Amino acid sequence: MSVLRVLKHLIYPDWLVRRAFPVAAMARIEAAIVASEARHRGEIRFAVESSLAPVALLRGQSARERALEVFSLLRVWDTEENNGVLLYLLMADHDVEILADRGIARIVPNGEWEGICRKMEHRFRAGRYEEGVLLGIAEIDRRLTQVYPRLGEDANELPDRPVRL
Repeated sequence: MSVLRVLKHLIYPDWLVRRAFPVAAMARIEAAIVASEARHRGEIRFAVESSLAPVALLRGQSARERALEVFSLLRVWDTEENNGVLLYLLMADHDVEILADRGIARIVPNGEWEGICRKMEHRFRAGRYEEGVLLGIAEIDRRLTQVYPRLGEDANELPDRPVRL
């Protein structure tokens, strides 16, 4: 456990998330998810969190481990075709995680998601948070359109609205 990481998480204010993702930005992210899901059968969720809870920090929880918790919390796994994808951002760590349910994970290697995360993190380092998330959604959309193309009408199984945790 890094003392610097603990301090960063303890002092990282929630208002920075609201500044990086104001209501209008969250609405545009939701619209991008809706548009994306019109082209494939996948289900995309976006969640952003300012920092980890002190107990999680003491346990040494990583952003990836927290993303797994959020994957469950938001029930991204609860789709008929196991085709949910979580795009998770932990602001205090400047870390992005993309988790795909087992239906997609069998087809798309984790390295592809890592490449998308790195592209997004590049935008985030420049302070272009909304642009980074929209880029991530577009890249996820491109891949899901290839592996889970839409086959007619498709039920929207998960909410499209982004989540601030």
